[in-house]
Amino acid sequence: MAVTDEAIEKIKDMIVSGALRPGDRLPKESELAAGLGLSRNSLREAVRALSLIRILDVRQGDGTYVTSLDPRLLLEALSFVVDFHRDDTVLEFLGVRRILEPAATALAASRITVAGLDALEQQLDALGAAPSVEQLVACDLEFHRAIGQASGNSVLSSLLDGLSGPTTRARVWRGLTQRDAVSRTLHEHRAILAALRDRDAEAARSWATVHIASVEQWLRSALGEPA
Repeated sequence: MAVTDEAIEKIKDMIVSGALRPGDRLPKESELAAGLGLSRNSLREAVRALSLIRILDVRQGDGTYVTSLDPRLLLEALSFVVDFHRDDTVLEFLGVRRILEPAATALAASRITVAGLDALEQQLDALGAAPSVEQLVACDLEFHRAIGQASGNSVLSSLLDGLSGPTTRARVWRGLTQRDAVSRTLHEHRAILAALRDRDAEAARSWATVHIASVEQWLRSALGEPA
């Protein structure tokens, strides 16, 4: 592993230094191994590892390329990792979302387009006044994803996407067990949308905080955790 780690670091240095840029094709394996002072086996392992985390793209019969290095692509690995969370860490994921989600929503208040606002409203209208819990949670994910993208910060948006999985089950559980969960969620979505339409960043931030905190507060109560 130490040899493979060294190979990974050397390829990383080439990318960070600009010797290899997004979209560039890597030299032939034999040339690259010799140039970096590596064995071909350790280079191969390094390329395999870097392709798994979307740094490199191995194209059969064509060669190996540096990917676009777009944050959305690179942070896909985060979604994979957080899927291994334990149930007792869901509150921690919600705590992170309570920090990031309001910030993204506040940014979106000044950046979201009228077309984006209309799309959010159409989504809420299509959901109706009495959706199933599953429909509501699916809409919730799309609603916040669209707002995250409208923040204009692709890293922030991708982080929120990556963190959404662990909290989905908690939202379903809450919807099935808390009497007013559906109506409260619909109300909070409408309030967030109204703040975005008003271009009121602080109101948007506040409603997003309320929205996430209400799930967190319910889960703490359900698990018997101290507030």
